[in-house]
Amino acid sequence: MAAAAKLPKVPLGRQGLLVSAQGLGCMGMSDAYGDYNSDGAQAESLAVLDKALELGCTFLDTAEVYGPFTNEELVGQAIKGKRDEFEVATKFGFEIKNGTMTGFDSTPANVRKVCEDSLKRLNIDCIDLFYQHRVDPYTPIEDTFSELKALVEEGKIKYIGLSEANAGDIWKAHAIHPVTAYQLEWPLWTRDAEKEIIPTCRELGIGLVCYSPLGRGYLTGTIQKLEDISENDWRRGNPRFSAEALERNKAMVKTVKNIAEKKGCMPAQVALAWLQHQGSDVVPIPGTKRVKYLMDNVGAYFVKLSPKDMKEVDFQPEDIVGQRYGEEFMKNMTFHY
Repeated sequence: MAAAAKLPKVPLGRQGLLVSAQGLGCMGMSDAYGDYNSDGAQAESLAVLDKALELGCTFLDTAEVYGPFTNEELVGQAIKGKRDEFEVATKFGFEIKNGTMTGFDSTPANVRKVCEDSLKRLNIDCIDLFYQHRVDPYTPIEDTFSELKALVEEGKIKYIGLSEANAGDIWKAHAIHPVTAYQLEWPLWTRDAEKEIIPTCRELGIGLVCYSPLGRGYLTGTIQKLEDISENDWRRGNPRFSAEALERNKAMVKTVKNIAEKKGCMPAQVALAWLQHQGSDVVPIPGTKRVKYLMDNVGAYFVKLSPKDMKEVDFQPEDIVGQRYGEEFMKNMTFHY
């Protein structure tokens, strides 16, 4: 099922930001998932970004750490001359040395530096949504958000976001300056945030931006075994993509496929539709480097699931084999689950 119509604009949070009802995660165009450096790959990524505008998928998600830096440059190239037609989100929060992420850095000085550098790479005058990518355990979040507030007042950013922060930090940040959006991993097979994070965001009127809504590709049904993932793909080291986990989680994918067959759509569209049925405050940002998959993803917005369908795919944490990240990554970079 291809996209039936252009995506509408929807409010993200209560601060006035309007974005496309589905966004486009741009990370994989420059980082993490196999080939992205060749001229052909870059040309195809630019074609995806052009097609996204045609389909009304104008909410673009990038970050300084993607590449690092090269993804912002790619997005900047794609939106040149069309800036006002896109909503651009980028992120800060890491120390980067010699092209490698070496730790956290949300000090006020680095917040300002990253903002200035991102504006240059994106070739824009103002960032629509600037997220703290991960909470810095060594810098009080009040200090970070005081600097972000100053950047809003200076007109360098419009809205502020958080990603993967715990509920206490959400409250602290929101007290300094309203948080517009919270970015989290919330596909069918990652449901932990429903306990505390999502209710906190909804209490405060913070929009929910969902990355990896297709379970890093697994929920599409195209990854059956470890050999289906290229050697230079970071999923090779992810617990949910171990040979055992891939085998034991197959029942979940089969359920999604069965519903897709009944609906006459793709499994990926069922997974995205499930997320879009969670509320009007939810905006998924599936990533892709292929025009065909972009069209499928946008088409998911128009797929309707019945209460029975929703119940069938109501997978709980205990149903899933494998953590979403390895132990070190969970310990160092993820704070709420």
